[in-house]
Amino acid sequence: MSLYDIAVQKLGFPTIELFVKAGSDGESIGNCPFSQRLFMILWLKGVIFNVTTVDLKRKPADLQDLAPGTHPPFVTFNGEVKVDVNKIEEFLEEKLTPPRYPRLAPKHPEANTAGIDVFAKFSAYIKNQRKDTNDALEKALLKSLRRLDEFLRTPLPEEIDADASGDLPESSRNFLDGSELTLADCNLLPKLHILKVVAKKYRGFEIPLEMTGVWRYLNCACQREEFSNTCPAEKEILFAYLDVAKRIR
Repeated sequence: MSLYDIAVQKLGFPTIELFVKAGSDGESIGNCPFSQRLFMILWLKGVIFNVTTVDLKRKPADLQDLAPGTHPPFVTFNGEVKVDVNKIEEFLEEKLTPPRYPRLAPKHPEANTAGIDVFAKFSAYIKNQRKDTNDALEKALLKSLRRLDEFLRTPLPEEIDADASGDLPESSRNFLDGSELTLADCNLLPKLHILKVVAKKYRGFEIPLEMTGVWRYLNCACQREEFSNTCPAEKEILFAYLDVAKRIR
């Protein structure tokens, strides 16, 4: 047991280590929205934890013994290995509870499904090589983004003044569920950021400026260290998609 583990246990905290995909240099944080999702959750929980980057080309023997056949991200919690991102999220929300740690589940269930198909539409668009289907795939991506934008611009119940007359005001909230980041944002934001970076570089596609809800959302995320400090460098994102983004023929 390391001095870190001993100190943490004496303070009554769990010992947590997050293993994430390493970048092209084998050390920095690599492109992986699932790794960033867990990184954000642990940061938002305010828990003490270590982060280890794993070079998939030279996975150390001790890690192969720790989690055989498992690729990052995964977590060790008091020495117990936890795999599967969705199950890890549920486990952390169950174990790291108030009053010491904040709950991160959204108050509004619809926040969990907002933008649910954006990344799938983006993946189909960026992997496509056929000129005759490119326009249709781009339109499908735009339609998905438009639904997300509409959700972000529609006020939540607490933003509506029941006594006010006239049209509903446009939402001014920062994130999917309100003014604070939740589990829903930890899932969507890393994917939306990849979309923004990769589509512009390899397709010349940019999220339309008129989608003010989506742009407000992305800009607010960049102001939060839980997002900006867990993000891989843009060069890592582009490197990861170098062979994924197909040329249109």
